[in-house]
Amino acid sequence: MKLGIIGLPNVGKSTLFNSLTKAGAESANYPFCTIDPNVGVVAVPDERLRLLGDMYHSKKVTPAVIEFVDIAGLVKGASKGEGLGNQFLSNIREVDAIVHVVRCFEDTNVVHVDGSVNPLRDIETINLELIFSDLEILERRISKVAKAARMDKTLAREEALLARIKEHLESGKMAKSMEVEEEEDAVLLRSYNLLTYKPVIYAANVAEEDLADDGAGNEMVAAVREFAAGEQSEVFVVCAQIEQEIAELEEEEKAMFLEDMGIEKSGLDKLIAASYQLLGLMSFLTAGEDETRAWTIKIGTKAPQAAGKIHSDFERGFIKAEVVNYKDLLEQGSLAAAREKGLVGMEGKDYVVKDGDVILFRFNV
Repeated sequence: MKLGIIGLPNVGKSTLFNSLTKAGAESANYPFCTIDPNVGVVAVPDERLRLLGDMYHSKKVTPAVIEFVDIAGLVKGASKGEGLGNQFLSNIREVDAIVHVVRCFEDTNVVHVDGSVNPLRDIETINLELIFSDLEILERRISKVAKAARMDKTLAREEALLARIKEHLESGKMAKSMEVEEEEDAVLLRSYNLLTYKPVIYAANVAEEDLADDGAGNEMVAAVREFAAGEQSEVFVVCAQIEQEIAELEEEEKAMFLEDMGIEKSGLDKLIAASYQLLGLMSFLTAGEDETRAWTIKIGTKAPQAAGKIHSDFERGFIKAEVVNYKDLLEQGSLAAAREKGLVGMEGKDYVVKDGDVILFRFNV
């Protein structure tokens, strides 16, 4: 999974990136501190892996990972060259979802690029820049398709779709809010990799005192939540400054720190939960002496396609999947013991994989 982090300058974007990835991206109290995109890869915390790895005495334990891309802050007029412009948006066209960091705290020591804190105005500013960036992409595609469309019905259909998307964006709406009835058109729309079509997770960056109640008493957070609900986006509340402090701690110290603050989950845990929820993802597991590993798949994936996540040969030559729930496996202490208790199922091609399934695939190529 790949997530792109965006936002205005000075909203805590790079501070959050630093804390999530420990990548040491530069972060300072002035606009345009980030110029080149910062990229960091983060392991998805999963207690199930550690327990299974211990049980099997695995030589290697491999978690699922998320790649984060942090780009320079955008400002109003970026598409016209204001600030550092919008050329950095090309670095996040391939991401699965966008993490939009929104400032929801007042602090006279941290300047706001627009002079005051207003998260809905900030969201609108960024969304307009995403729209302008997408319009550039569409216009290039339209000029490419236009001439050939006269002689080609397929391209003529695409030209009509492009015109519809362009009109939709020019009215100030995001591409993901556009209704497309035909599957053929939906496939085309997805293929353009439009930024305004990508799912969004809003990171409401709050002051330390708003963290314990998950921003419940913060009016700015309430406004972001209401806005996000209207477009079916996810929201998680985070204090980037606290996350940076947590990032320096060992796991045990981190748990104690969170408990002392009355916080159940770290920002990374919240973001991962929001990402999996928004993108409809889950993990199945493979376990053994050599390696215990988590594999991220879409909810609803059938056994052969899950096998293909490991290797295309597994999907091509799929015979059966030996499946046991990780809790049952841990309770029994071994796969053989779980088999004896009848807790291991031999599943075929139509089996829909569940979160937490530990699977041994049988295949023949």
